[in-house]
Amino acid sequence: MTKVSEQQTATANKTVVFEIQRQDTATSSPYMEKFEIPYRPNMNVISALMEIRRNPVNAKGEKTTPVNWDMNCLEEVCGACSMVINGRPRQSCTALVDQLTQPIRLEPMRTFPVVRDLVVDREFMFDSLKRIKAWVPIDGTYDLGEGPRMPERKRQWAYELSKCMTCGVCLEACPNVNDKTNFMGPALMSQVRLFNTHPTGSMNKDERLATVMADGGITECGNSQNCVVACPKGIPLTTSIGAIGRATTIQMFKNFFGSDHQVD
Repeated sequence: MTKVSEQQTATANKTVVFEIQRQDTATSSPYMEKFEIPYRPNMNVISALMEIRRNPVNAKGEKTTPVNWDMNCLEEVCGACSMVINGRPRQSCTALVDQLTQPIRLEPMRTFPVVRDLVVDREFMFDSLKRIKAWVPIDGTYDLGEGPRMPERKRQWAYELSKCMTCGVCLEACPNVNDKTNFMGPALMSQVRLFNTHPTGSMNKDERLATVMADGGITECGNSQNCVVACPKGIPLTTSIGAIGRATTIQMFKNFFGSDHQVD
């Protein structure tokens, strides 16, 4: 037997073990279920879940229901496939089986309400984006020609903030996002900085700062810095939080001295 065929045989006999937290409904109790599937080179967690869905039989040989999870782009852009993998919140599309310790434990993010199995409801994040007006208001201005240009140096770091895909990983990693607080989370603080930096978006700067100065805003941050470590896009979240802390302090003095609508 050649060396290549020996390797192929070894791969064919290799398996991957998963321990997946299941939950049949939003209100039912969670339970763990073990699966063992054939190994393939270059597998990621998503491809493994697809294999389980194709043949939903657990490690005991019992027929079970297919595992539910969210996914879309499969290239770490949409943020939909966030889950907790071996205790770490991350994107499952870029979690390679060869780099994970077995058994690979999959759990839903508990910061958000669980819908079923690994599927969570991230509505809280999207509602928070509405609260901070995370958009550039251009309605009625499209006939006015090009908008104001952003200096290249500022555009470069603003682009890094724009990589946020609302995946929720930083909220899951943050100890201050829990059922005891209303903290909107680090991603939202960074988005306030992004849109307040934009020449047109800054028209709503005072409103955004007022929102993050209120309940659930910047004062809820405990500066644990878990967020910047967990962010799959490498966004400088703690830098943004520091910048928003400074901006809200300045805004507080403006409010106190009656110049809250001062033009910068």
